[in-house]
Amino acid sequence: MGFPMLWRKWIKECIGTTISLVLVNGSPIDEFSLRRGLRQGDPQSPFLFLLAAKGFHVLMKTLTNIDLFHGYTVGRNAPVSLTYSSPTTL
Repeated sequence: MGFPMLWRKWIKECIGTTISLVLVNGSPIDEFSLRRGLRQGDPQSPFLFLLAAKGFHVLMKTLTNIDLFHGYTVGRNAPVSLTYSSPTTL
């Protein structure tokens, strides 16, 4: 999506450098790293979700426009056709 390398590194650092520890009988044990995902309640979560959703939308729109994605059908008795179309703006 054209984000500068420095910005992408900052986001990666925010997500990938979390350290946690657990208290056992009131005393902390060794720290450990959380390697994936965001912490629950992280204020970056909705923003990063929107970035990922926008990227997915652009990808699907491109694939549909160049005829590489046509959808598919699910079910035998009452088949349902699943396709992708760009949302319309009001």
